[in-house]
Amino acid sequence: MFGTVVVGVGIAGLARIRDLMNPMPSSPSEHLKLFGFVSRRSFGNINEAKQISLEDALRSKEIHAAFISTENKSHEETIRMFLEAGKHVLVEYPMALSAKAAHELWEMAEQRDKVLHVEHIELLTEEYKQLKKEVAGKDLVKGTLHFTGSVLDENKAGFPAFSGIARLTWLIDLFGDLTVTSATREKQKDKNYSRMTVHFQTANK
Repeated sequence: MFGTVVVGVGIAGLARIRDLMNPMPSSPSEHLKLFGFVSRRSFGNINEAKQISLEDALRSKEIHAAFISTENKSHEETIRMFLEAGKHVLVEYPMALSAKAAHELWEMAEQRDKVLHVEHIELLTEEYKQLKKEVAGKDLVKGTLHFTGSVLDENKAGFPAFSGIARLTWLIDLFGDLTVTSATREKQKDKNYSRMTVHFQTANK
């Protein structure tokens, strides 16, 4: 069995705990054993999973991999700690708040012969697979992708573009590399409203 720990118990972390505690029959998850979860808050147990300290998770010889589901800002530091401790890492997107930090982490994982995987579960859904089939072989002339969400805490989530990074991953996966041609941001503090508009161009313009 491959020992794991979940770091962070927000929506994504709780889903990880649930899935690791109840793996799908004949799925790779059946070979994973959850040794516990790490959180700054005190929970005790969640669904029979026990809370352990970060120090114990890093030191444990039984834990081989960490599932990181914390706020964006802390991803980089947490990845570094687990790679330095000799663990494999799966992290929810984005891996870091800068491309420079992301490249450093990739190199660090490679030097230590560890897997560093950025998870984007949406790319594995049936709906997305169907969308990819529909656009295959077609040229993108023009398109708009609009999505909404609650206002994020920028101190934890990072610059607003990071709240849309999942959708940017969609576009790159569907249409190849993109170049930013313009970006604007509108803020209305009194209404707790913020909007970012970005224009991209594909490689063939």
